[in-house]
Amino acid sequence: MLVSHSREVATATAALARALVGSGDPAAVAVAGGLPDGSVGTSAELVRQAVRTVDEGAGVVAVCDMGSAVLTVKALLAESGIAAAGMRIADAPFVEGAVAAVVTASAGGGLAAVLAAAEDARAYRKI
Repeated sequence: MLVSHSREVATATAALARALVGSGDPAAVAVAGGLPDGSVGTSAELVRQAVRTVDEGAGVVAVCDMGSAVLTVKALLAESGIAAAGMRIADAPFVEGAVAAVVTASAGGGLAAVLAAAEDARAYRKI
């Protein structure tokens, strides 16, 4: 699940991650981007909807862009329904973490592997 302040950023990042899976079917990816009216911000209700969309019983990894996106997901983790989904927040850069999470989940990785892959993206060197 991708949580961003921008619907466009979340949607584009999800599309990129799906495209980089290669052959085979990409894992389910839901986005919670922006506010319901399309403006910039973070919506707890959109995050709840995204969790319901992708939760298949194996857990949900949330990749957040920054600030209130992280705070919103943390607040929702206190709710019994969200906590029951086995949701974890990845401490990862948004785009790289999203790609690593989707590719790993698409290869059959479980919650721990998907979370680890997303968080390993923090160490990707660019030079």
